[in-house]
Amino acid sequence: MPIVHPHELVERALELSEADGCVVIADEETTANLRWAGNALTTNGVTKGRRLTVIATVDGAEGTASGVVAAEAVTLDEVEALVRSAEAAARAAGPAEDAQPLLPSRESSAAPHQKSFTAPPAETSIEVFTAFAPALGEAFARARKEGQLLYGFARHEVVSSYLGTSTGLRLRHDQPTGTVELNAKTEDLSASSWVGAATRDFTDVDVAALHAEATKRLGWGRKRIDLPAGRYETLLPPTAVADLMVYLSWSSGGRDASEGRTVFSKAGGGTRIGERLSELPLTLRSDPAQPGLEAAPFVLAHSSNGDSSVFDNGQPLTATDWIKDGELAHLLTTRHTSGLTGLPLTPAIDNLVLETADQDAAPTLDEMIARTERGLLLTCLWYIREVDPASLLLTGLTRDGVYLVENGEVVGAVNNFRFNESPVDLLGRITEAGKTEPCLPREWGDWFTRAAMPPVRVPDFNMSSVSQAS
Repeated sequence: MPIVHPHELVERALELSEADGCVVIADEETTANLRWAGNALTTNGVTKGRRLTVIATVDGAEGTASGVVAAEAVTLDEVEALVRSAEAAARAAGPAEDAQPLLPSRESSAAPHQKSFTAPPAETSIEVFTAFAPALGEAFARARKEGQLLYGFARHEVVSSYLGTSTGLRLRHDQPTGTVELNAKTEDLSASSWVGAATRDFTDVDVAALHAEATKRLGWGRKRIDLPAGRYETLLPPTAVADLMVYLSWSSGGRDASEGRTVFSKAGGGTRIGERLSELPLTLRSDPAQPGLEAAPFVLAHSSNGDSSVFDNGQPLTATDWIKDGELAHLLTTRHTSGLTGLPLTPAIDNLVLETADQDAAPTLDEMIARTERGLLLTCLWYIREVDPASLLLTGLTRDGVYLVENGEVVGAVNNFRFNESPVDLLGRITEAGKTEPCLPREWGDWFTRAAMPPVRVPDFNMSSVSQAS
């Protein structure tokens, strides 16, 4: 059977389309993974997948309707059925609220190093772990000598997305995504520490450094200290900050804010754009060309929701400041919601960076610990859930290590807590932000990995109750 490339599926679907408009996205994915437990590899493998999404638009007297149908492992012979299903779905639907003219053809905005629209998809393989796997084996050997058990997994995924439209738009993006999570446990499983990293290709993952950090945290846990619930001066490492800022980003829809439904709504109407959220000169931004965190430079929307529209497929993305020097600068909008609210068009971008104005003077987390008189040091947050959208109050648990710092030194591990905090309110209470570094959001790492955050100091982080979680 001849090989069918993704771009051929796109062209075939567009050729078969009888709708007024058509958008087709072919996603070709390969994934390589390693898993380990008790200082030994348990599984490894490579998987491949293909998904074709057809978006048909049908004009009517009352407006334009859209129908979206997607399927896995589509062959060339199966494309027509998918196209007809999308057209039928569009004809059965009412006018789409977010309807906009499909974007016209233009020169490809793919990065210069990426392949053309007609080239085969990029792929990963088990060879991506060529340097990582031996280093992991060395970590296993060290762990056995030190009475530790290592658990975890490494995953590398490459998705090639081919976008074509009936208006002649042809765009292509290759997205590599890699993550590694390492748990170190005592032999009696009474204590655990966690470290993680995000990467594009695993060439920058230092396994020895990750293991050393996990070992250091296990050592901190030799002394156990029970503390009650309350408000504590707390140091949050980049991974914990990332989980909070990612949720803030997901909750920053311009339409919802304009209609008075979110923490970004202004009393009396409108949004809080222009208001100061932090006394520190903090900037929260996204940039598809951010070094090491590169993301798609155009909209790839497989479905429509409040902050994303299938009609915007192919819309160019550029660097955007969401918060600039402490002030709210932009909220998420589509072309539709931009028109409704009068806000600038600022679609979502698949990375997030929080940083202070002077990175050269920003301290490291170790330096922040050294000047802490008494406070808590978190490892990470998990099981984060929203309590109140009006204030963006979140609740969740600490995990894999909360430590007590006294007179500049970590003196022991304390019990876990449930926390109640709003990331927006938290921004206004941060008294110190450190040096920004790439990190892996632990709670949201299955959906969002491209982040760079600083460690931060909060004088009164709300540990609302003691948790029995380990």
